[in-house]
Amino acid sequence: MAIGLFHMALGNGAVPGEGSAGTTVDSLNRFFGAIFAGYGLAWLWAARQSPIPATAVRGLAGVFLLGAFGRLLSIAVHGWPQWFQVVLTAIELVMPPLYFWLADADEKAGSRGTT
Repeated sequence: MAIGLFHMALGNGAVPGEGSAGTTVDSLNRFFGAIFAGYGLAWLWAARQSPIPATAVRGLAGVFLLGAFGRLLSIAVHGWPQWFQVVLTAIELVMPPLYFWLADADEKAGSRGTT
């Protein structure tokens, strides 16, 4: 959530290597900052449920993975971005499968504790 608010506040200044990308990209970046803040709120909501809903975790992880695919498409079309974006791409490719695997752990633990 904080990263999204950071992007809303700083616009292009929040993206390494994009300080002079122009007003259209700045507007787009601030819009996606708001979307990212909402995405963070959705994760916080899911994490505060008991048990943590596997469907929500899988859905949010799927959106995360879709973002990684978008970055890969950009690499295929335009080439390699600034190094930090490459690090983010790696994280976005590695974490969703882990979330998919762990998604129902809390629900399973809860059902074992009640039987």
